[in-house]
Formats: sequence, structure tokens, C-alpha cells
Amino acid sequence: MKLAPVLIFFLLTQLLSSQIQDKVDFVRGQILVQADFEQAKIQGSVDYYFKILKPVDSIFLDAKEMKFEQVQLNGKPINYKTDGQHFVVKKQFRKDDHHLKFNYSAFPKQTVYFIGDGDTDKKQMWTQGQGKYTSHWLPSLDDMNDKIEFDLTIVADQSQTVISNGELEEIVPQDGINVWRFDMEQPMSSYLVAFAMGNFEKEILHSKKGIPIELYYEPKDSLCVEPTYRHTQRMFDFLADEIGVPYPWQNYKQIPVQDFLYAGMENTGATIFSNTFMVDSTAFIDKNFVNVNAHELAHQWFGNLVTEQSGSHHWLHEGFATFYAYLAEKDIFGEDYFYWRLLETAKALDNFSGDGHGEALTNASAGSLTFYEKGAWALVILRDRVGDMAFREGIQNYLTKFAFQNVTISDFMWEMEKASGMKLSSFEEAWLQESDFPFEKVKLFLRAKNTSIDTYFKAKEEIGDKPENAETVLGANWKTYLSEALKHQLLLDYGNQLSPQFLNELLKQEGLKVRQAISLAMEKVPLEVRAGFEGLLGDQSYTTVEAALFKLWTDFPENRNVYLDQTANIVGFPNKNVRLLWLTLALVTADYAMDKKPDFYNELSSYTGSEYHFEVRLLAFQYLKSIGAFNDDTLKSLIKACSHHVWHFKKSCRKMLKDFLKAEGNLARVKAIYPTLNLEQQRYLDKTLGK
Repeated sequence: MKLAPVLIFFLLTQLLSSQIQDKVDFVRGQILVQADFEQAKIQGSVDYYFKILKPVDSIFLDAKEMKFEQVQLNGKPINYKTDGQHFVVKKQFRKDDHHLKFNYSAFPKQTVYFIGDGDTDKKQMWTQGQGKYTSHWLPSLDDMNDKIEFDLTIVADQSQTVISNGELEEIVPQDGINVWRFDMEQPMSSYLVAFAMGNFEKEILHSKKGIPIELYYEPKDSLCVEPTYRHTQRMFDFLADEIGVPYPWQNYKQIPVQDFLYAGMENTGATIFSNTFMVDSTAFIDKNFVNVNAHELAHQWFGNLVTEQSGSHHWLHEGFATFYAYLAEKDIFGEDYFYWRLLETAKALDNFSGDGHGEALTNASAGSLTFYEKGAWALVILRDRVGDMAFREGIQNYLTKFAFQNVTISDFMWEMEKASGMKLSSFEEAWLQESDFPFEKVKLFLRAKNTSIDTYFKAKEEIGDKPENAETVLGANWKTYLSEALKHQLLLDYGNQLSPQFLNELLKQEGLKVRQAISLAMEKVPLEVRAGFEGLLGDQSYTTVEAALFKLWTDFPENRNVYLDQTANIVGFPNKNVRLLWLTLALVTADYAMDKKPDFYNELSSYTGSEYHFEVRLLAFQYLKSIGAFNDDTLKSLIKACSHHVWHFKKSCRKMLKDFLKAEGNLARVKAIYPTLNLEQQRYLDKTLGK
């Protein structure tokens, strides 16, 4: 019985979805991309050069919901098929070199994000293809085991700066547009192909080996460039030396973008990261880019140079990048910082594991906490077990041997066993295969490595289950505590148990981080501590100012106007944490600036607009909800946010809208604005309201 051609093609594509083209080697892709911002459309052309290693009867590319034109193989038209997921050429291919060329277009539902409305200066476009999503905008191979040299040419409006993988060879002006040509010298997996465009400027550093490091920023953030990228050159040189293998790419670029889905993404030689890390020097103290900066840079070796074969080996990416980021922070901030950071992650892993959620590092479905933090801990323990020299030798051999290839955990462990001369099966069993996190063993390790952590646990043991004894224990030993991290943590744990006299002494004598711990720990500010606590409103920490303002405003209502006047010009972190709190408190303080309340309300409401970062919008929504102050415009913004591309923001807004609809009269308000919404928003409301 003959099968219908449609059925044959269906069966073929089902087979392709689980196959690796091990008889086909795509070597190089020359890509031209032109993006239409208004239509959220990508169109372009592709030239793929590939080798047939053994005879096959078809080749395929992953291509999500794309249209194709002018398809040629070796300069001649060729028939092809698509199913919305793949592009397939059925032909008897013999062992030889081939050239596949075509034009294509797509309306990507993900992976390419078009940010900003109206104002050209605020428009951005960027990609995020982590895992297997590049095929939404570029016909490619989603399998990480296929490595290709991608050379991108990108067409953009002359007002836009374009950044992509590789070295920028030229910018060619053509009738109001610019053509940007980039060249890569080495192959990479397709999920690491990326571009970004927007209104960017840049500064350039060079590593001690001469590698160009391009630091991009939006003009509005020009004063944040130094604190944001602080220590970048130092950590670049540190990681190259520590890893012991030269940086493998032509250059390194970092691009901050609006509403990025994650903290950062390590595209080959071109990290894209959230512009909420563009901070001033005050914000740097509490929220800086150093860890994310180092993490994404470490990925240029671990993940980009040497890539996992599958998700079961994801530790080789995230655990390694996290570990080396911690080493870079240790180099910058010191050993005490390093060990306290490890204690913090160990506590998180213990809580996770203790709830019965522990995961093995070999579990392909494990979560971020496991792959990142437990993965880093595994390397801390492995390095301690085999010694620094053997560890470095094993890392260097591993990266050199498998450069531009795909690997398994076994590949790495074999190199470590050879370098150390040790059998490491017990390590693998305890740290890679075991689900539970061995917190007690880790605690002993940390106490042996770091004096201040040992002192911390001794103090906790002495206080035991009698927190009322905290001041006696801490007071007797406080002058011997030399670690800011130690004092900070003890105050977070026991700050509410301390007398006003002791707290006042600390507020007068101690540094910023200790004072911050007091501002965070105090549930209620004693009258005797008020004066010292008021001094926190002038601290160089936006975390401290936010906590102090709210607690002083709450506990001493007679002084609210004074506190609001003192903090009227403080914005805070990029999420405007202090300003949004201030506006809310100013609105609900009965006798404060009565003539300006409409301005305060309009400003607070404006921050729900889509031109602001989703973190700003979420805070604004939450504050408006807390004071019951949604108007029609903010309701429209909330409904629009329910379709945002960042999942956790979208989820929070959807819950907020559902809660809002439960209150009497609010359903009618939403129905009244329904005709003014666009089709997508109306469809979401129809679904929510059960129409």
C-alpha cells in the first residue's frame, strides 16, 4: 500500500524532530537579516555551506512558521517542503560539498523582541535564543551539537546601532539605511547567534592580551557606565589567567537592553543583559553587575567554547559559570565575601533540599538553583579535593581537547582524574548523582575555611534557642568581630533582640552594611532609637533609605512630613524603589503638599506605562493597588501587561487584574474601557471573563 505524500512528509518531519544530522555537517552560514519594527517581521536571505559525510536522502533545517522563496542548491532551483517546524530538501545527496541558498520571512512569536512605541530613541530590538529558539527568526539547527560559523549582515535604520557576534567589518550606508557586516572566525551552536539594535553608544577597553571589550549603553545612562562596568577589565584578565586558556573569540561586547527576560545571556562574544544593571555608584553597593558580568563572561569558555551534548550535562555550563563568577568576585571583593556568598547559597540549597525538592546535577529537568548554585558548590568541593594545580590542569586539558566541540560530564571527569591521578567516583556519587544537599558537611567545610563563619556559628550555638541572650553574647564579643559580613548577618538574625542603647552605639560607630542590617531587621523602631534611625535616610544605600523611610513614616506619624521632605529627590535603583514608595506615602499622608497631590498621582500612574521597565511598572501597579487608586489609563496598562513577554511580570499582572475584578463595581469599570482596547487585549479579557 502506498502512503500519501502528505503522510510521508508528516512521518518524515516527526522523525526529523528527534534526529541529529550526523551524516551532514553544516560548516558556515552567511546570513542577511532585515527587520521590520512596525510589523514585527524578520526577512532575509541565507547561504549555508555544508558537507555530506555519508550519502543521505534528505537534509533539514529547523524553521518555525517561515515562508521561503528562491530556494537553490548549488546554484540551481530545488524543490523543498515545510511543515511550520522544518525546512526539508529531499534528494539523494552523495558525499560532497554543497551550497544551499534561499530567502525567507517570519513573524517571530518569541526569540526576537521589539521594544518601544513611537519614540525612535527608545526603540530596541534584540534576540534571546537560549536553548533551541533561534529557529524562530533564523532557519538553523536547534541541536547544540551542530556548530556552524555564522557571519551576519544586518540592515537597519541609520538611527540604530547594531551589535552582533564577531568583528564588525564595515557599515555601508544605502538610501537611509545602514548595512552592518559582522564576521565570525569560529563555529558556535545556533542558540548563541544574536543581534541587538537600538540607540546605543559605547566605550572600548582592551584586555592585557589586546582583546577589545566593547561596553554599550543608552545615552540616558552615560553617568552609569563606570559603576556598571566597574572591574570589567580586571575580571576579564583574571578569568583568562585563572582558567588558563586564552579567550577564544575575536572580541567581547556587552549590551544592556530593555525588558530582557533574564539577568543576562552569554551569546558568543556578545552578552545581552538587563538594563536594570545600569546603576550609579550608590546603587552599586547593593545591586551591581559584577556577578552577572563575570558569569556571562565565564560562559564564553564554559558553554560557548565547549558545549554540553544535552541537558543532562547542563552542569558543565551553569555550574562552571557560577563557580568562576564567584572566583572573580573573590579576586575583587576578598576571601571573606567569597565564603559568605557560598554560605548564602548553601542555606538556599538546604532549604530547597530539606523540603524534599533536592535534585541531582545529572537531572536534565533540574532547576536553576541546582544547576547554578549546587553546580558551583560541586566545583568548590572538587577543587578542594584534587588541589589547585591538578584542578587547573584538568580544566585546561578539558577546554583544549574539546574546543569547539560538545561534551559530557564523563568527558570532564576523565580529564580531572587524569590530571589529579585520583579516582573520583565517590565525588560523582555524592555531588553529581545525589539529590540531597549535604549542608552539615558544607557547614563544616566553611567553618574550617573561614574564621568569621566559624565565629558566626559559635555565636548562634551560644545563643541557642534563647534569643533574649543575643545581646549578652554579641555585646561581649562585638569588638572582636572584624568581618562586616559577620556583623551584618548577626544583626539580621538578632537585631530585634537588641536594646536601644546597643543599637544606638552601632548606628553611630558602624559602617554602611551594619546600619543597613539594622534598617532591615527592625520590626518596630523604638523611640529611643529614632534619632539614630533618622540618620539612615541620608545613607548611601537605596536599600537602607527605602527601609528606613517606610519604618519611620509608619512608627512616627507626627514626623511624616519631615521624612518626606528629606527624601523628596531620591529615585533609588533603576526600578525607582525609593521614588515609588515616596509618591505613595506622599499621596496617603493627609496633610502633605495638598496642592501637589494631583502631580504625585499622575507621576505614580505614569510609571505603569509600557515605556518603563517592567520592574518599574510592577512596583507602580502594586502601590496603586495598595491604595486603591487605579484609573482608566492604569487599568489599560495593567491589561496590556497581561500579555507581556516576561512571564513572571505577566503572571503577577494577571493575578492583580483577577483580584481587581473581584471587588464590587470593578467589572463594570473594565467593561467600560473594553472598546478602547486592541484586539489582543480584548481576547485576553474575553478569556478571563469567560466570554
